[in-house]
Amino acid sequence: MDPNRRQPLPDRRIEDYALIGDTQTAALVSTDGSIDWLCLPRFDSPACFAALLGTDDNGHWRLRPRDGSARSTRHYRGDTLVLETEWSTPSGSVRVIDFMPPRDVAPDVVRIVEGISGTVSMRSELRLRFDYGHVVPWVRQVDGQIVAIAGPDSVALRSDVHQYGRDFATYADFEVSAGDRAWFVLTWHPSHLPPPTPTDALAALKPTESYWSEWIGRSTDAGEMSEEVTRSLLTLKALTYTPSGGIVAAPTTSLPEALGGGRNWDYRFCWLRDATMTLAALLRSGFTEEAQAWRDWLLRAIAGSPSALQIMYGVTGERRLPEFEAPWLPGFGGSAPVRIGNAAADQLQLDVFGEVMDVLALARETRIGPSDDAWAMQSGLMRHLGDVWHLPDEGIWEVRGARQQFTYSKVMAWVAFDRAARAVERFGMSGPAKQWRATADEIHRQVCAEGFDAERNTFTQAYGSKALDASVLLIPQVGFLPPGDPRVVGTVEAVRAELGSDGFVRRYLTDDVDDGLPDHEGTFLICSFWLADALAMIGRVGEARDLYAKLVALRNDVGLLAEEYDPVARRMLGNFPQAFSHLGLVNTAWHLNTTTTDTPLRRSAY
Repeated sequence: MDPNRRQPLPDRRIEDYALIGDTQTAALVSTDGSIDWLCLPRFDSPACFAALLGTDDNGHWRLRPRDGSARSTRHYRGDTLVLETEWSTPSGSVRVIDFMPPRDVAPDVVRIVEGISGTVSMRSELRLRFDYGHVVPWVRQVDGQIVAIAGPDSVALRSDVHQYGRDFATYADFEVSAGDRAWFVLTWHPSHLPPPTPTDALAALKPTESYWSEWIGRSTDAGEMSEEVTRSLLTLKALTYTPSGGIVAAPTTSLPEALGGGRNWDYRFCWLRDATMTLAALLRSGFTEEAQAWRDWLLRAIAGSPSALQIMYGVTGERRLPEFEAPWLPGFGGSAPVRIGNAAADQLQLDVFGEVMDVLALARETRIGPSDDAWAMQSGLMRHLGDVWHLPDEGIWEVRGARQQFTYSKVMAWVAFDRAARAVERFGMSGPAKQWRATADEIHRQVCAEGFDAERNTFTQAYGSKALDASVLLIPQVGFLPPGDPRVVGTVEAVRAELGSDGFVRRYLTDDVDDGLPDHEGTFLICSFWLADALAMIGRVGEARDLYAKLVALRNDVGLLAEEYDPVARRMLGNFPQAFSHLGLVNTAWHLNTTTTDTPLRRSAY
């Protein structure tokens, strides 16, 4: 049979997936028991399972009852990233346990089948396709295991049940009765090196559970956190690349922001903006080790000339992230093109200076403490920002149209100069505090004059523009204006009225903005959380709590959020799970927990 045969595109939904990972890469497991996305050995490595963006022929590993009428429910084991899926059939029930052990050397995917009642006929179907579903590997049996090799990649599948090959795939058909266990371990290693020591599937389960439960137990608020906050923090940890301290925005590429459209981007990299906001959420919960590791990653990643600062890097600080299209993949739900890499790495986005300076100010005020190397790096960034803050840029949303004088970019330039001056004034760091303070004041006056529409009493997306942008909801959070300022209240009301959809918030109206793409998109969950924050800060706490509850209700059955939500089709959109959305949830919960009255909050959220 032709290994490249075309199949009809499956009717998948983004919310059908759960996440497992080892803090170096991650896999997405569907409600159908299929692993449809997995990059090995890193988040940004080529995928060996890419059915998520195509069909089963692009690589997947399905493990489920053979009875097509089987029904499943699933959950994580406590506060871990160990996934349990329970299947019920007319003949009995089974449990499939999926996880990735924190690795010593090589990445493993472990799948354990446990019989609960009766007897259930099971099938494992493994279809490996390296290089994002493009390359069919050479597969053979070696010493009782299945070994697949193509180019630099070698994957071995071990199991205690018989496996056989057919139609360019590997199958196992077996029965499980109450009390029985069967196991599978999939292991990657470089094809030119000897295979690693095999992982004991059953013995690896308990240490993996302990890893996650002990990590979340280190939080200073571990006993007080709600279930949704705990799950969001675990998800943010899962998006951390432990060897370097980098934090990826999402483990996927090209999940569409508009179903059937072209807003498909690769998010498997470390955005300075996303990472700094994630660190703020982790720091508030007491996870200082991650903050220290990220600060060290940042120093390595941006080492060199401040003028060469990028908005994103690879997981270990790589600078070149060339973008290309994968035409052999039809895309999720036919949403093409599928993009690998991200050309936005070359954009100018001035807001990242403010986000970096702000989170490092937060770190300075916590147990992380000051660092001479970190301050030297920040001083260099400020010298460069002094030369470029007045320039137009591509902005927080990385528009691929013309550069503009985006209001949020200027607000965050103000944040950078304000935090730099504050470091000298409050912490005795060396630097031209008066000059930085004067520049901050100049930017403040400019934003209030040119980024504000007095007729509509709202800040706008860009100087002289009538378009609105949800990013200006952050103005009170970063301390640019106090929450009670009439201009802040007017902005919150205008954004809610003009960008709102079924209570949620779009980042902007695509008809009003030249962002280089014609199709529309869903509501942005991070923007909706920002609205909840802003409502709480201006004293409308009850409305903020209602919106927060509505957002929490969007999570899928295992507590995960994508980047966007389509309130008409009632389905998730965008890469998944999305760090932005989960950090938004954590930060909004923090806001709401800091106030119990309808009194404006007067503190920075960063």
